Amino acid sequence: MENKDLWISFRNTIFYTVFGTLFNLALTLTAGFALSRKEMPMRKGIMLIFTITMFINGGLVPTFLLVKGLGLYNNPLVMIFLNGISIYNLIICRTFFESTIPNDLWGAAQVDGCNEFRFFWSIVLPVSGSIIAVLALYYSVYHWNSYFNAMIYLRDSAYYNLQLVLRNILLSNQFSDDLDIGANTIMQLQTMRYAIIVISAIPMLVIYPFVQKHFVKGIMIGSVKG
Repeated sequence: MENKDLWISFRNTIFYTVFGTLFNLALTLTAGFALSRKEMPMRKGIMLIFTITMFINGGLVPTFLLVKGLGLYNNPLVMIFLNGISIYNLIICRTFFESTIPNDLWGAAQVDGCNEFRFFWSIVLPVSGSIIAVLALYYSVYHWNSYFNAMIYLRDSAYYNLQLVLRNILLSNQFSDDLDIGANTIMQLQTMRYAIIVISAIPMLVIYPFVQKHFVKGIMIGSVKG
């Protein structure tokens, strides 16, 4: 608890998780709703392009050059904007909207003078609590456990997230196990290692009970890919 870097990284991780999840939800929900509307032109072609990225990506080096070219290298915003949308989650979201939001509801809203943006904000989102909870859980767990992006794109230790700091601590403790030190010191290092792992897992364990009732319903409705 006296490790200052641990508390700084904890604060950074909360920031990355909250705002990163909000950014992910904004992209996924809007894209999923648009692709679920049958009247959207070229929606199958657009969905095909999205799906291809699940199997083919640019690779680490082109992604690094892109991040550096956008001025996001060693910038905490890279932890929020990079990997802004998961195609798997997009498919689940699109299928949920197709199965839950009928076209007749959109027709009734049009009669009352409702446009697409008002329909999405006032009608679609309030009845989509289950899928929003599922997506929020998926994205928040991803941001909370992510360390690879921080390891590659962040150089200032003040921007490190919790998982990267934990990785560095665990590696340093692993190296110390090979040194000729006393058994008591080794026991203290192992105890600290286990304590840090528990501390990093507590926030996700606290979140799960609140979304559990929405999880099964949302994932089952959104997982039917027909």
